[in-house]
Amino acid sequence: MSGTSLDGVDGVLCEFSDAPAAQTTKIQTLAHVAMPFEAGFKQELLALNSPGPNELHRAALAGNQLARAYAQVVHQLLIQTGFSPAQVTAIGAHGQTVRHQPQTHDGTGYTLQLNNPALLAELTGMAVVADFRSRDVAAGGQGAPLVPAFHAEVFASPHDATAVLNLGGIANLTLLGPRPSSAAPGFEVLGFDSGPGNALMDQWCQQHTGAAFDRDGAWASTGEVIAPLLQAMQQEPFFQQSPPKSTGRDLFNAGWLGVHLGQSVDATETSALPRTWRPQDVQATLTELTAWASAQALRAHGKLQNEGEPVVKRLLVCGGGGVEW
Repeated sequence: MSGTSLDGVDGVLCEFSDAPAAQTTKIQTLAHVAMPFEAGFKQELLALNSPGPNELHRAALAGNQLARAYAQVVHQLLIQTGFSPAQVTAIGAHGQTVRHQPQTHDGTGYTLQLNNPALLAELTGMAVVADFRSRDVAAGGQGAPLVPAFHAEVFASPHDATAVLNLGGIANLTLLGPRPSSAAPGFEVLGFDSGPGNALMDQWCQQHTGAAFDRDGAWASTGEVIAPLLQAMQQEPFFQQSPPKSTGRDLFNAGWLGVHLGQSVDATETSALPRTWRPQDVQATLTELTAWASAQALRAHGKLQNEGEPVVKRLLVCGGGGVEW
């Protein structure tokens, strides 16, 4: 897969057990590969996230290039494990989201992922499962995030309500009621995007330091949170919307940040900032915004009523591009 952080392609070869539904699903990771995007391709994917010239042609070619990158990762996984294509049930590849606007415009909206699953199937000789999001959007859903169903299978506890915070380019939260002890279905699952993850931080870090991301938050730690900037960003209406909800670079992008900084969306010079604001202070503020948005989403929606368990008691945190644990 490749996510909103746009750091590259991650691939995992895994084996699922046939455990009964009431038990914790067993997953064995056989191999994993991470391959960064070439810089020019990353910039093209970023550019395709906004209206531009000759989009259809460029998007089709980018989908081909992405399929080739996916195929390279699959090839490396097979080399690591010694598996043949015939031994793999299927490749799941949802593609690269470049425009996400569900339930807008005509009431249905759309979500658009670049991909060429047919080319991926040809390059690998395997069955490919793709287009994970559009049916949910057609049925009135958001088409994102994808991970809550997976989280429910592997992280639901028989005793405690559980929250899973996934920090990728956009942060999303999964809330799980206690898994029932019987095989009967019905424990609660709620998943939604809470706000920016590392997308704004990575963009700002790249712009002002040249680094792809702020490793270990070292640069942000040299700054101070700018209270009026944080308060202004916290007024974004998305944060007050009730789930289900989803977002992406369509909203949380350089232009959105530029508006709050009071500068041109194309301004890159430090001098464009208010005199008392330093770039590292903006980075610290963006870090605080991600933490605040995640925490307020958990506070607002983490009270699940399920078999006497009203409050989430366990928080699991995982990360996408630029987040190291």
